[in-house]
Amino acid sequence: MATSKVSGGSKGGSSGSAQKSGGGTKRGFAAMDENQQREIASKGGQAAHQKGTAHEFDSEEARRAGQKGGEAVSRDREHMADIGRKGGESRQSANRAASSGTAAKGGRQGSTKNE
Repeated sequence: MATSKVSGGSKGGSSGSAQKSGGGTKRGFAAMDENQQREIASKGGQAAHQKGTAHEFDSEEARRAGQKGGEAVSRDREHMADIGRKGGESRQSANRAASSGTAAKGGRQGSTKNE
């Protein structure tokens, strides 16, 4: 009997919110709503702490991790150039606004380099 595979299963079907962008349906943990996922993940974290296998960063370890990430980002010269360009554009527009008197409150107006 080949008709048993025709039943309304989820294989190949389209179930609205349970769709992945690749076309297949989400299953298991991925198919759960965000609150269910958080609840389960929280239980896992609590169990790890009770078991003694959870890792907690101390401030020095967190500082080193952040420094490592900053070094990795700064290796991308194009990204750093974009950041600098945006900062320069922002400062330039702030200086223009300050010199016209529209947005300056208690800050320096214009350039004071050669005073």
